[in-house]
Amino acid sequence: MRIAYVSADAGVPVFGRKGCSVHVQEMIRAFQGHGAQVDLFAARVDGPPTGLDALRVHRLPPVRDGEPAEQAAAVAALNRDLAAALGRDGPYDLVYERYSLWSFAGMEHARAAGTPGLLEVNAPLIEEQAVHRGLRDTGGAARVSARAFRAAAALVAVSAEVAAWLERHRSVRGRVHVLPNGVDPERFRPDVPPAAPGPPGTFTVGFVGSMKPWHGLPVLIEAFARLHDHDAATRLLLVGAGPEEAAVRTELAARGLAVASHLSGAVAPTDVPGLLTSMDVAVAPYAESGRFYFSPLKVYEYMAAGRAVVASRMGQLEALIRHDVTGLLCRAGDSAALGAALERLHREPELRTRLGRAARSSVLQGHTWDAVAERVLQLASAARQGRRARVRA
Repeated sequence: MRIAYVSADAGVPVFGRKGCSVHVQEMIRAFQGHGAQVDLFAARVDGPPTGLDALRVHRLPPVRDGEPAEQAAAVAALNRDLAAALGRDGPYDLVYERYSLWSFAGMEHARAAGTPGLLEVNAPLIEEQAVHRGLRDTGGAARVSARAFRAAAALVAVSAEVAAWLERHRSVRGRVHVLPNGVDPERFRPDVPPAAPGPPGTFTVGFVGSMKPWHGLPVLIEAFARLHDHDAATRLLLVGAGPEEAAVRTELAARGLAVASHLSGAVAPTDVPGLLTSMDVAVAPYAESGRFYFSPLKVYEYMAAGRAVVASRMGQLEALIRHDVTGLLCRAGDSAALGAALERLHREPELRTRLGRAARSSVLQGHTWDAVAERVLQLASAARQGRRARVRA
């Protein structure tokens, strides 16, 4: 099978360290694991394709928010280049695209070629871009999205919340499938040697992710401060970097927690498994939000690594984690509840062990990247059969 993987978003460095980068890399690996030859069409690369064998890479011209005339020219160039490259390097058995604001040629090429075109949608990008980064041409982005949505044989939403957003577009109804993110259980294992262990007898609370406002780090710091007041042999391990890092460091210093904390900064994805096994408890303290549409990679990785997980009770996390069975859930933004959960896990090591084992067992049952890729290939096969049936009719 030949698969064209399209990532036309200039904000997604496909070989980088961001969560979106990891997602692209893992899906490509999973497709290759199913015996597919994958060609990558990407607007941003950021480094060599480490660990991805026999991957052909085609560079696409990036599109960034700009003046209307420049924007229109850039969008036209992107889609012209993508269509030409797919036609030149094809034919493909599947065109799989990560939804981006300005790309429609991948799905339209697939439809014209009679090839299944699957569009993976990770977020309501128009609203997200407008809120967090600014978007000058909202109307243009909406028109591009509508073209891509209409042309796709199927749309893969990473959460029920993203699916609900997609279903607001009449053209996609009946073609949206919810397929949450996954994890590589061979890389994320409980027996990976710890890369940053604390001193003997230290209880380590950890977090992995980009330091952004919606990740709820102030709540985690408040909860950890409560724990540390009760027992000085506790440590906070924060893995990742981001716009909130300076504020986090300032807050830790102001609370006298700098010595009890370790901030790794940005790390390569290959370093994360050993940092997870350096934690006794792994936390996803997402802040209160009326628009929680994520399928958090970190939580799948926490669980595969056999960590005891404490997460905010919201969105997909409520379905993924069974409270007191595969982890603990707390009300979002409630530092007292989070602190109480951490203290409970500190007091009860057997509970940590039980939750960690159950968490890993849970993600092994359908939440691996291999399972995600298999489901995508099933959707592609169904789309192919459906097209043949329509042609015969």
